[in-house]
Amino acid sequence: MAKKQELLERWSIGDSANVYGIKDWGAGYFDLSNRGEVVVRADFPAGPVEISLMDIISGINDRGMAMPVLLRIENLLDGQISRLNTSFRKAIKTLDYQGTYQGVFPIKVNQQAQVIEEVTRFGARFNHGLEAGSKAELIIALSMIQSTQSLVVCNGYKDEEFIELGLQAVKMGYKCFFVIETPAELPIILRRSKDLGIRPLIGIRLKLSSRAGGHWQDSGGDNSIFGLTTNQMVDVLDTLKAQDMLDCLQLLHYHLGSQIPNIRDIRAAVRETARFYADLVTEGAKMGYIDLGGGLAVDYDGSQTNFIHSKNYSLDEYTTDVIEVLVEIFNDKNIPHPTIITESGRATVAYSSILLFNVLDVNRYEPGTIPSALPENSPELLENLWYVKQNMTLKNVQECYNDAIYYREEIREQFKHGNISLRQRAFADNLFMDIIHRIAASLEKLKRIPPELEGLDEVLYDIYYGNFSVFQSLPDAWAIEQIFPLMPIHRLREQPSRRAILADITCDSDGKIDRFADLHDVRKALPLHDLKAEEEYYLGVFLVGAYQETLGDLHNLLGDTNVVSVRINENGSFDFVREIEGDAIWDVLSYVEYEPKSLVERFRAKAEQAVRDGKITVTDRRNILAAFEASIRGYTYYEK
Repeated sequence: MAKKQELLERWSIGDSANVYGIKDWGAGYFDLSNRGEVVVRADFPAGPVEISLMDIISGINDRGMAMPVLLRIENLLDGQISRLNTSFRKAIKTLDYQGTYQGVFPIKVNQQAQVIEEVTRFGARFNHGLEAGSKAELIIALSMIQSTQSLVVCNGYKDEEFIELGLQAVKMGYKCFFVIETPAELPIILRRSKDLGIRPLIGIRLKLSSRAGGHWQDSGGDNSIFGLTTNQMVDVLDTLKAQDMLDCLQLLHYHLGSQIPNIRDIRAAVRETARFYADLVTEGAKMGYIDLGGGLAVDYDGSQTNFIHSKNYSLDEYTTDVIEVLVEIFNDKNIPHPTIITESGRATVAYSSILLFNVLDVNRYEPGTIPSALPENSPELLENLWYVKQNMTLKNVQECYNDAIYYREEIREQFKHGNISLRQRAFADNLFMDIIHRIAASLEKLKRIPPELEGLDEVLYDIYYGNFSVFQSLPDAWAIEQIFPLMPIHRLREQPSRRAILADITCDSDGKIDRFADLHDVRKALPLHDLKAEEEYYLGVFLVGAYQETLGDLHNLLGDTNVVSVRINENGSFDFVREIEGDAIWDVLSYVEYEPKSLVERFRAKAEQAVRDGKITVTDRRNILAAFEASIRGYTYYEK
């Protein structure tokens, strides 16, 4: 006990930073304070300002908002837009690139109004534009864009209404490009542009032979869903020439994937695209814009490798490599340097959102108290399991493991046949757990760990129950096993003494997180602290600003969480810019085609019938209906 206390006292903030890797994946935006709390850092001309997430939570609680909460930090969104544009400008100047850079944010990555408002507000200083992949997104883009110098890039499948809206935007002075994704779109663009007397701005999306690793590798290559083959590109050129509209073709676009971990794949794709671009210019197309799509990755695990959840390059390396390849090819072909566009969505918004939630309960995977002797009249199988525990040594640990597994399974089988009682089964399970924990604790003393016992300690984890829904707030963690940084946001001066996975409050076995960020591999359990009575334990899931809100679903009718937007000020204070209440039960019922008022009326009729039947009093009826109506208007998540 004294040794354990000594280890706890020697624990430092640096130890917690290493355990959770916050300095590796935090990109300078997140760190730990001397109080042992996670802080968020915003840059200002006079220097960075840090705000504790616990102080923000205190403000959230004071305002009467319950967990879980999606926290948006506007400064981080601004910071990423600034970093991206500044890095490109620096590389352009250093490598003497004669064109400029203009970014566009893909609305599909996060369509929430607050996010798009901030992208367009702060991005206006860089003429940072928007990418729209549907009519609804085009309406957002044309309404929210603040400068006609910012670009609007229209991707996706486009019908006549979509095209007409974009053409009218061109007439108003917007730089609104139609990127041809399939051959069927060109005739519609040509027909409507002639009907309206408007010269369109046309781009081509090409199918690269280059491919990239990662979840979204099918975005590139010959079998990608969208984009034109080389033959189809030639057909487009010939059609435009025949229509005397070759000058309308001004943009070349490709999309390699959403998260490209390897810089070599990026360089290869840029090189291939630049060759296509040069030949389009040679064919007589006006050109002027080269759109390199998305793919700028986020280092979710902090390993700085080409692992699927990481990246082996910095932002400056990315921009330098892009410019370097373009300068080499365009100078070689004596091609004027075009405006470079990237559609970096994930890297723009991921850092700015954090899912905060409290832990409701814990299920510990550890043995209870083991008596000093076997209960009387214990069956032989239980005696054998007891013998394993009593006679375990370092030399026979492998044998004891095998025997414990065997006897545990035999006891369970006998229980099924009625030969073992419930209490005997419970005693056996507890005894088995004690043996396994003892074996796991002894492994570090062995010179060679038997193959069957490798990783045994990794499965002896607790289950911490968090007040959130994986399916609503972290759908990628469930659907594609995306890893997000997850850690306690306080008590980081204490050594975490437990190892756990996270379960949400849905009644689904998939509603869990059992893969965690680690520098060397995927960690199967997360170090956490013991829960304290009457004290909330808060966890944060970081880098969740991309896709998670839009893709979330209503599993178990758990709806959108409360949302809070915060802006950090240069004087060290912070403002609650916006608070949006999460879905009430009333809301989610209407999403799935129930009429909440009708449900209330149905229940009221049932309560009245219960009064007639003498089951409840009129006073009971009033209280029951009040509880029902309060619930239907309440938060869908656990409320204390």
